[in-house]
Amino acid sequence: MNNRVLGGLCAIAAFGLDQGTKALALNTPALEHGVEVLPFLNLVRVLNDGVSFGMLGGIVPWWGLVVLATAIMAGLLIWLWRAPDRLTAAALGLIIGGALGNVIDRLRYQAVPDFLDFHFGTYHWPSFNLADVAIFCGAALLSWDGFRASKVRPENREKDNRKGDVTGG
Repeated sequence: MNNRVLGGLCAIAAFGLDQGTKALALNTPALEHGVEVLPFLNLVRVLNDGVSFGMLGGIVPWWGLVVLATAIMAGLLIWLWRAPDRLTAAALGLIIGGALGNVIDRLRYQAVPDFLDFHFGTYHWPSFNLADVAIFCGAALLSWDGFRASKVRPENREKDNRKGDVTGG
């Protein structure tokens, strides 16, 4: 499987899981008031008209966020097309799939449905959804990939091949 196909499959999986779970959250009346699942996790329906953690909510119009996210996705698609390895392709696919899920929501609802509410005591982390999880995981993979010491980069391949040459030539 080539890198583009892998990235595309990761994007489709992230998008599908995100949209499926959001449909469940939006169509479950009990989530209007919240449902405790675990002592540290509630499911609650929230419509976020901002970006991460609700920042810029009510300041930037929903269509402005759609335009910005679409431009970023276009750049990520170009990067995916040129992805040098499978890890980069998978990470970009996760980010693209999550971003696409949030863009579709902004087009449909002028906001993004969030439903995961993690908390510790009375402190609640801002609610989020599986698109946010996919974007975070993709970004974390890209970051980890950039810091890997053992990564063989194209410009270092020749040096690595010479190290294995017992003649030293």
